Amino acid sequence: MKPLSSKNLAIEESMTLAITAKAKQLKESGVNIVSFGAGEPDFNTPKNIRDFAIKRIEMGGNGYTAASGLVELKQAVCDKLKRDNHLEYKPNQIVISSGAKHSLFNALQAICNPGDEIIIPSPYWVSYYELTKMADGVPVLVEGSAANAFKVTVDQLEAAVTDKTKGLLINSPNNPTGAVYSREELLAIGAFAAKHDLYIISDEIYEKLIYGETHVSIASLSEDLYERTIVINGLSKAYAMTGWRIGYTACSLAITKVMSNVQSHATSNANTIAQYAGIEALNGDQTTIEEMRVAFDERRQYMVKTIGEMPNVSCVEPKGAFYVMVDISYFKGKSIDGVLIKDSLDLAAVLIDKANIAVIPGIAFGVDNYIRLSYATSMENIVEGLKRLEAFAKLF
Repeated sequence: MKPLSSKNLAIEESMTLAITAKAKQLKESGVNIVSFGAGEPDFNTPKNIRDFAIKRIEMGGNGYTAASGLVELKQAVCDKLKRDNHLEYKPNQIVISSGAKHSLFNALQAICNPGDEIIIPSPYWVSYYELTKMADGVPVLVEGSAANAFKVTVDQLEAAVTDKTKGLLINSPNNPTGAVYSREELLAIGAFAAKHDLYIISDEIYEKLIYGETHVSIASLSEDLYERTIVINGLSKAYAMTGWRIGYTACSLAITKVMSNVQSHATSNANTIAQYAGIEALNGDQTTIEEMRVAFDERRQYMVKTIGEMPNVSCVEPKGAFYVMVDISYFKGKSIDGVLIKDSLDLAAVLIDKANIAVIPGIAFGVDNYIRLSYATSMENIVEGLKRLEAFAKLF
């Protein structure tokens, strides 16, 4: 047999999905695992959205839509962007995709030529690195420090830029750190992008899950930034619609046309029923969105306080999303029951075996001195899981 695609053989499995699957398998075999791996809300999709989708199914006429999405949903996205983000787009500037990950795929496919470099602040969401490679781009990581809430500075970006740099991928609020960039920080990053004529991919999927800060879309800050930015968003996190798979992009007509063409051949339209449900999500009652945010905030505060009182670990308070990055550097180089903990992968394996808790190793996000804990799980699970983590930490 002739060899398979060398480019795609180099794509790594998603570590977050792999560990979540392992935790689920252990649970099903009877092991009492508390999982902190989930990257999705533990709430049901709001009832008004579910009811709307059921009604739409019964109406019929749920065949293919235009490859780039229903015009009605595109208009709902435009209305949302104007209402929430002070951004003016027309429906022909919107592409509806099968989740924000698909939107990111389309965006990178649209702007990258072989060898183009994409600057990715680290810690970064696990798929950014592989999606860039899949577009024949070269990921260039710039690590933010915990002292600066994991946010990168313009000086760091200047040190990373080359004549091959094509774009910058920013994520605010951030997965996995919960970092939120301020208006002033985004203005500085925007000036950097303009100086070097870079595209900006702005992943804003967690914008509704923010605590004590204000979300600012970088595309709203100037006409130049509007033209060079691809805004990425979707319904998964804010509306507890992860499995419905609806994401979207908003950007210039030139970029939109490329993404629409790519999608027309790769997947065609996103799920039609989910698109109709998306119209209700964006246009309907928003009360439950705030109720979910308040619940996440309560869990966030408990988790930060509890971890702060534990020995041998620490964390930076997240300002958005539903994750906490826990510094586990103390454990590296130490052993337990003959097992040497060399890195965050080893610690994640030990925590499953010795403490019956599932976490995501920081190396999945480009930083090896951390593990990621999600608080998109019940308070009961959080309390029990943190008790187990504290008991483990006291063993050293």
